[in-house]
Amino acid sequence: MSEPKKLLVGITGGIGAGKTLVAKIFNLLGVPIYYADDRAKWLMTNHAPLREAIVKAFGRESYQSDGSLNRSYLASKVFAEKHNTELINGLVHPFVGEDFRTWSHRQDTPYVLKEAALLFETGSYQELDRIITVTAPESLRIFRVLLRDPQRTKEEVKAIIDRQWADDKKKQASAFVIDNSEQKMVIPQVLKIHQQLIGPKR
Repeated sequence: MSEPKKLLVGITGGIGAGKTLVAKIFNLLGVPIYYADDRAKWLMTNHAPLREAIVKAFGRESYQSDGSLNRSYLASKVFAEKHNTELINGLVHPFVGEDFRTWSHRQDTPYVLKEAALLFETGSYQELDRIITVTAPESLRIFRVLLRDPQRTKEEVKAIIDRQWADDKKKQASAFVIDNSEQKMVIPQVLKIHQQLIGPKR
C-alpha cells in the first residue's frame, strides 16, 4: 500500500495580520514550518546562480563588498517600479519553490506549512494543496506594524498593504481562514484546522 501523500499547506496574511505568530502555534503542534521570506533572503546571499541573476538584473551594487545583500539599494530599486518588483519575484521565487520542495521531502509529517507574505501575489500558491489565510482589520494591522517597526510611517505601511491582495480576495482563494482580530481566540481555530488536515491521514 502506498504511503499517503504529504499535504503542502501555505499560510499567509497581509502585513501585521499575525501569520508568523499563528505559524508558531502550528509548530508547537509538531508541524514543520518553512519560512519562505527568511529562506529567500538566505538564498539571495548564498545561492550562486541566484546571486548572479540578481547582479545581472540590478547591478553589482546589489551586494556589499563583504558579499552580504545590499538591502537598502535593492529595496530602492525593487519598490521604485512595479516592473522591478515583478522582476525580483520572478528571479527569487523559482529558487525558493525548488528549495521548499527539497525541504518538504525530508519532513515526516502528514502536512507541512510554507509561511510567506506573498503566496498569492507571486503565484506560488498554485503549487500548494491548501492555503490558510490569517486576517485582521487594516487599522489593527497598521497599529501592530508601527508598534513592531517604529522606524516605519503609517503611509509606508499603507503602501505595503495596497501592494498586497485584499483580504476578501485571499479568503476566496483559501481553504481556511483564521480571524486574528483579537475578537476570537486563535488557538481553537488552529486546533480545528490541524485536526482537519491530519484527520484523513489516520
